[in-house]
Amino acid sequence: MKGKIVAKKKLASQIYDFTIHHPYISRHAKPGQFVVIRLSEQGERIPLTIAGTDGNSFRMVVKAVGKTTYQLCLLQEGNEIIDIVGPLGKPSEIRDYGNVLLVGGGVGIATLMPIAKALKSFRNTVIAVLGGRSKEQVIMLDEFKKIVDEVVVTTDDGSLGIKGVVTDAVGELSSRYKFDQAWAVGPTVMMKFCSMKAKELKIPLLVSLNPIMVDGTGMCGACRVTVGDEIKFACVDGPEFDGTKVDWDELLKRLSQYREEEKVSMELFQKKVGDLSWL
Repeated sequence: MKGKIVAKKKLASQIYDFTIHHPYISRHAKPGQFVVIRLSEQGERIPLTIAGTDGNSFRMVVKAVGKTTYQLCLLQEGNEIIDIVGPLGKPSEIRDYGNVLLVGGGVGIATLMPIAKALKSFRNTVIAVLGGRSKEQVIMLDEFKKIVDEVVVTTDDGSLGIKGVVTDAVGELSSRYKFDQAWAVGPTVMMKFCSMKAKELKIPLLVSLNPIMVDGTGMCGACRVTVGDEIKFACVDGPEFDGTKVDWDELLKRLSQYREEEKVSMELFQKKVGDLSWL
């Protein structure tokens, strides 16, 4: 089913906030779920997390990292996405936990927005750690400050908040709070180290996995991951899993298996469209 772009806003270099008109998805989507989109008849299918809903529209935050996400970020308000399937995946389990820690990195921060809102509706105390390479890459900071009880920012270069990585902040916060549940969403390496930290601190942790997907229904098997010595499919069994049980080394290896093909595809695309450094 098609969806029209009704709003588009640049959040940071190569990161865009889209509002998509799609009554069915906006009516049925729950925190933690995602959509699979396709931009052309010959195009690849990619999963993107639903970052919220409003009326007949839903929100998704996209970072241009490969050919399809660059193509998407080049679209403008009024353009249509020819295929959108969703909502897919199991929703986040939202209830009264007590003290909840949310750790977001890069565009993973957007995934946590609907989860944070839902957790606050159950009167949890929610603490968020938002990380990025620099100040510019820490997106949606003002939005989180309006929703959660405390926000801690980390940046690799020290341009905002704590100079360091998100696990540095998690260690400091765990000395002040006893966390009953945590989520970590962001780059795979970040989630791996958050999982190691959570295991060390004995904090229950959920991560949202976003591996290669094709159909989004469990039929193709492309998104298989190993969790606690069991084979799972991120599209139907997830996307959220116990981070302390994920085989991160296997997942990282699988994510890199088409790197050369992706590089060639992107180079051909850049030759066609020209310089994209402004995006």
